[in-house]
Amino acid sequence: MKAFIVAGTHSGVGKTTIAIGLMAALRKRGMVIQPFKVGPDYIDPGYHKAVCGRPSYNLDTWMMGVDGVQRTFAKAIQHFTLPFIPSHQGRGYNKFPLPLRERDRVRGDFSIGIIEGVMGLFDGKDGNDEQGSTAHVAKVLDIPVILVVDARSMARSAGALVYGYERFDPNVKIAGVIFNKVGSKRHFKMLKHAVEAKCKAKVLGYIPRDEEIILPERHLGLVMPKDAGCKMQDTRLKRLEGIIERFVDIDRILKIDSRFKVQDSRFKIGNRESEIGIVKIAVALDNAFCFYYQENLDMLKQLGAELVFFSPLKDKRLPADINGIYLGGGYPELFAKKLEANKAIRQHIKNLAEKGLPIYAECGGLMYLGNALKDLKGEMYKMVGVFPWVSRMLEKRKSLGYREIQVVDGCPFLSKGQTMRGHEYHYSEIEEPSKKIKRVYHIRAQRAPATSHIPMKEGYLYKNTLASYIHLHFASNLRFAEGFARECFLCHV
Repeated sequence: MKAFIVAGTHSGVGKTTIAIGLMAALRKRGMVIQPFKVGPDYIDPGYHKAVCGRPSYNLDTWMMGVDGVQRTFAKAIQHFTLPFIPSHQGRGYNKFPLPLRERDRVRGDFSIGIIEGVMGLFDGKDGNDEQGSTAHVAKVLDIPVILVVDARSMARSAGALVYGYERFDPNVKIAGVIFNKVGSKRHFKMLKHAVEAKCKAKVLGYIPRDEEIILPERHLGLVMPKDAGCKMQDTRLKRLEGIIERFVDIDRILKIDSRFKVQDSRFKIGNRESEIGIVKIAVALDNAFCFYYQENLDMLKQLGAELVFFSPLKDKRLPADINGIYLGGGYPELFAKKLEANKAIRQHIKNLAEKGLPIYAECGGLMYLGNALKDLKGEMYKMVGVFPWVSRMLEKRKSLGYREIQVVDGCPFLSKGQTMRGHEYHYSEIEEPSKKIKRVYHIRAQRAPATSHIPMKEGYLYKNTLASYIHLHFASNLRFAEGFARECFLCHV
């Protein structure tokens, strides 16, 4: 097996553009690509999945731990032998299905893992250590890095920049460099000479300045690929693929020594393989709810859950005979009018919550379960009404950063004192009414020094419905997925 990481010197350098361009170009050559994303992001993996036809997995050493990263990576690589079959009733979630010829060529030189980094190569949880950084993932997996450099307004200084990155941590193997936003062939020659005169890394090519390949953005990051318009995305991808083929030495990339040994990745708790029993969990998946860690879904399936996908925007009722509901994050604020208009499914969810059906909701799901959602214009839209709050959109970001929770009494899915890790990123806040809402865990921000942490109560609970702004990663505590699945198994609504 082979794999490499596409990292950047800083955020906004063009990692995603170059990563998906390489994925598309290599797939065109008949290779099966298993994509990954360093950090807590959901949007970039959506692009990976659209291009590669396979789910992309997050790798984050702070949220998941070193063992969790290694386990997730090994599991995904091992599954190269299984063709990805799209879910959600074939509604475009696997836009580029695997050709039959690829399904038979999933071993050896036809399989490759591509990991897209996060922020700058050495940026992670904070400035004190390497946890959560692309560099840390590169070291714990022993995989080489291709460094992306934004070359605008730069020539010989590029050599100094790469030279510094090579020596900041010699244990990170920077195998090559790709320059982005290069002005001309002459400009590229200057950059190439400056780097190769001083650095060990080889220059692998460049991307010229081209506004037509820039991916569209909005308040939470890039526009989701399925939201931007299929024709526009096809045109952009084909143009990007052509640029990669023309200006980047793909053959040289494939010669980079990036072989690794896959270890066993069975999901175990204690000394046994975990399995609860057959349960059916309805998972919201559409343009309004699309933020999930793939590993979270995989863990539920490994515990015996059958995941059935539904759309709060389009479906009038939930799937039949379900034992639980998982409402992920996304963009309910962009589709508030449609969500309000679908009164039937809102009422169905509320009725099941009142009966005690296990429901887990994160961020956008939390907003959807409130009484109403207020947009930036002050317009109010009715939501499910399980919780008595109004979620209000803000002009500026409300919260961003890693979070750690500790459970207090009353959490239906995790016992008292247990901890989990996740990430929080949103532009909304909830306007809580005078009615007291039960909260079942404390959260602590992870940006400031530990001595300045102020515990905050969070994890809102009503009967068997748990909602939070925190996107928890189940790999940080395997017992959460087990607890959720068990509650679903025991539920007889």
